Amino acid sequence: MPADSEHISGRKSAISREDLLAAALKLIGPHRSVSTLSLREVAREAGIAPNSFYRQFRDMDELAVALIDLAGLSLQKIIDAARVRAAIDRSAVRGAVEAFMEQLRADDQLLHVLLREGTAGSDAFKHAVDRQLSFFEEELRVSLIQLNAAQGVTLREPALVAKAITRLVFAMGATAVDLPREKDPELVRQLTLMVRMIIAGSRTLAEEGRQARR
Repeated sequence: MPADSEHISGRKSAISREDLLAAALKLIGPHRSVSTLSLREVAREAGIAPNSFYRQFRDMDELAVALIDLAGLSLQKIIDAARVRAAIDRSAVRGAVEAFMEQLRADDQLLHVLLREGTAGSDAFKHAVDRQLSFFEEELRVSLIQLNAAQGVTLREPALVAKAITRLVFAMGATAVDLPREKDPELVRQLTLMVRMIIAGSRTLAEEGRQARR
């Protein structure tokens, strides 16, 4: 299509992957998920002809996976913030929970996608979500081992502890998205206590195992 006719139609002559991802994010909301978006909707939001979509993505599945991979940046922000809080001698658990809630309340749509749609969409989409959660769990596992070692204690199956905490926090986070912000302090309190309970249970099991081996 000639440049002047593209100008007349309002469609862009060139568009990047980032533009299409941004267009998809604009269409996602409390009642719309990535898996319900159509290629034509995303193309219309981006201001391009549907066929131009294929210059950047093979299909909507590939775009959805790209969104989830990008959401890994949101998880890294949470990890980094939690480590900073732990370094300034605050409660490591409460600091991590607060960091999660703050990222959630920053209107981080990518984090919202992870929270709402971990069990929806295609197999490729679900695998992408699981890959990001597994990365978060591994980072948490390493941090848990380090923090507990500094206190002279050990955990029973730290990888399983990290998985339990991650799944709990993300399940609670999915609920928190629809709650008013004034509920946050109580939610942080509950989450902090539940995470501490998981860690305490793991420590107790580790100690029982050590005693049994004597």
